[in-house]
Amino acid sequence: MFERFETALSRLNAFTAANLPLLARFVFAAVLARYFWASAMTKLDGLFTPSLGAYAQIFPRQLEAAGYDTSGFGALHWLVIMAGTYAEFVLPALLIIGLATRPAAFAMAGFIVVQSLTDIVGHHADPATIGLWFDRASDALILDQRAYWMLGLLTLIGLGAGPLSVDSLLKKRLSKQS
Repeated sequence: MFERFETALSRLNAFTAANLPLLARFVFAAVLARYFWASAMTKLDGLFTPSLGAYAQIFPRQLEAAGYDTSGFGALHWLVIMAGTYAEFVLPALLIIGLATRPAAFAMAGFIVVQSLTDIVGHHADPATIGLWFDRASDALILDQRAYWMLGLLTLIGLGAGPLSVDSLLKKRLSKQS
């Protein structure tokens, strides 16, 4: 009896390891992809022209100190804004199709950390928005919500994209060539 139970658990483990990455990518696509793409769209006035909103979102204190005049911002500011904006387009797309999944998930996790710190420090998020872990409420926009975002990304960092992905197809193709 114990052996059957152990066999069933082994099969469940194998099924989970194979399918959890696909589920993580699906949930990311369903819940976060449009969020990040919409956010990126607000940051562009042209293909390589950041909007005033981009400066306000990414450099809120500096923009306020400059009287909302972006003429004093330099190339480094432009580069940070453009890199962050295009990351919001490219990284979700890579995660959805499962291409370069581990590095894309790692970069997306880093993006979310920077986003959260910008919200907390740059935008002076209030304690209710930041939230607390291990409290009764589970609706804080930063700690609670983004912890769930990170869980899916950590799944992809640890397990990769899974069998139904471009990564898997490339791996199979490369192994046939060897």
